[in-house]
Amino acid sequence: MSLLTMENPVFAAYAVAAALMILKLMAQGWVTVVLMMRKDAGLLNPEDLRPGAANRNPRADQLDPEPDVERSRRMQRNDLESIPAFLAAGLLFVTVAPPAWLATLLFAVFVLARAAHTWAYATAQNHEVRATFYSIGSIVVILMALWVLLAALL
Repeated sequence: MSLLTMENPVFAAYAVAAALMILKLMAQGWVTVVLMMRKDAGLLNPEDLRPGAANRNPRADQLDPEPDVERSRRMQRNDLESIPAFLAAGLLFVTVAPPAWLATLLFAVFVLARAAHTWAYATAQNHEVRATFYSIGSIVVILMALWVLLAALL
């Protein structure tokens, strides 16, 4: 059996988790765009003030920070810190043929930790709450990377 096919339950579990995380990462960018349009604020670049279909009545104050837009941007930056590492470590983890139950558990824990982190960020929970969920996901990625490293060295 090839490791990188849907016949491999570890790869299938990875594929589900990876697809969910890619969709989450891409959706957060769209959330930011929707908030910018809804608030008519939170633009980043001076050229964004040029009149066009997306901004028919530009104003200088549109470049001022808008709290909801900035929160969404921070959420996306945090996703960009976590999700690509998961995608890489998870795929490498698949190639060392870990036990299916362990891989499925780790993939699910990462996805749930990111979902909980998103909830915590979106509802303005304390830093400790966000950091807890971030840490859980980070530990999963570290465990997978260490497993791969040990498999490669032994």
